[in-house]
Amino acid sequence: MSEFWLISAPGDRENLQALERMNTVTSKSNLSYNTKFAIPDFKVGTLDSLVGLSDELGKLDTFAESLIRRMAQSVVEVMEDSKGKAQEHLLANGVDLTSFVTHFEWDMAKYPAKQPLVSVVDTIAKQLAQIETDLKSRTAAYNTLKTNLENLEKKSMGNLFTRTLSDIVSKEDFVLGSEYLITLLVIVPKPNYSQWQKTYESLSDMVVPRSTKLITEDKEGGLFTVTLFRKVIEDFKSKARENKFTVREFYYDEKEIKREREEMARLLSDKKQQYQTSCVALKKGSSTFPDHKVKVTPLGNPDRPAAGQSDRERESEGEGEGPLLRWLKVNFSEAFIAWIHIKALRVFVESVLRYGLPVNFQAVLLQPHKKSSAKRLREVLNSVFRHLDEVAATSILDASVEIPGLQLSNQDYFPYVYFHIDLSLLD
Repeated sequence: MSEFWLISAPGDRENLQALERMNTVTSKSNLSYNTKFAIPDFKVGTLDSLVGLSDELGKLDTFAESLIRRMAQSVVEVMEDSKGKAQEHLLANGVDLTSFVTHFEWDMAKYPAKQPLVSVVDTIAKQLAQIETDLKSRTAAYNTLKTNLENLEKKSMGNLFTRTLSDIVSKEDFVLGSEYLITLLVIVPKPNYSQWQKTYESLSDMVVPRSTKLITEDKEGGLFTVTLFRKVIEDFKSKARENKFTVREFYYDEKEIKREREEMARLLSDKKQQYQTSCVALKKGSSTFPDHKVKVTPLGNPDRPAAGQSDRERESEGEGEGPLLRWLKVNFSEAFIAWIHIKALRVFVESVLRYGLPVNFQAVLLQPHKKSSAKRLREVLNSVFRHLDEVAATSILDASVEIPGLQLSNQDYFPYVYFHIDLSLLD
């Protein structure tokens, strides 16, 4: 499952033992895969500032999640016929999203933990705001390009009455530069081909004999040329209508036809270049996530996967990719990494607010094995940690209990700090 539960409990002996019990039960019952989630020691500041940060981080969390989903959708849209390969471009720091989450470590270089929490949050907020601004401008330009191309394509997809003829006719089909003669295009229903051949020369005076030629046809009819003197155009049109022949209003303009063809070719080329991928495989680096200090270590940390190249290195090597796809790949990674850092910050802030000072808690990441096991897993957690908040735990374990003056939902309140990470909408 691409769903994760991020929880925390106090780091004292009693609660570390509770974490071990949770780990044992969930492992034996095959409910979830658990790993510790390393969060650095931040400058706490005042409790009032933490309360304000709690609200701000909640909004930033929602914004970041919405942003990465929009970016993932943009990748799918840009990939078009290669939508099935879109997941290959949705990476974080060169690895798949699940691996990044399960082996998360705080990026000290990008978000220094020694800075005040307010500054760290502000850095992330500004980063995401800039990515969203760029996303809007780039996708707007791409959508304009796509719309213009679709409008041109529609012109070439209609029937003979409405579609463009620039890709059908040629200079040789017309009498050009004559003061007296002109070539018209006439749409003739298929059942009337024989009638047209027999009567077109007599529909009006001054029609050039043997001047008709079938240029193209669709399932309903054919497009014929006919050459006549200019002064009988209106008479010929009137007689043609009476015989169910339609004169298509079209006059050959070589410059206009060339411009339309070039515009179509340019739009097709520009659109393709937005997502064209390089044939050169991305090289994999051998670096690993850097080590950071962790206050308590109750569960042990599994071997870490090798991280791929940095986003900037991948951007420089991906020169064969279209600019929009390359930008989306790099900035999706940046936004996703920022989102998981926001989750870590929320755990830290809520843990301090709930468990108090001095800072001492352990964060754990749980990955439920099956959706059907989520309810059982929740019951195990609430049972193991019910001592942290007896009132909340009781109301969750027994939804029928009514507590006067207190409104609790067994959906969104738990005796421990809890946050949800759902990657399923990115699949």
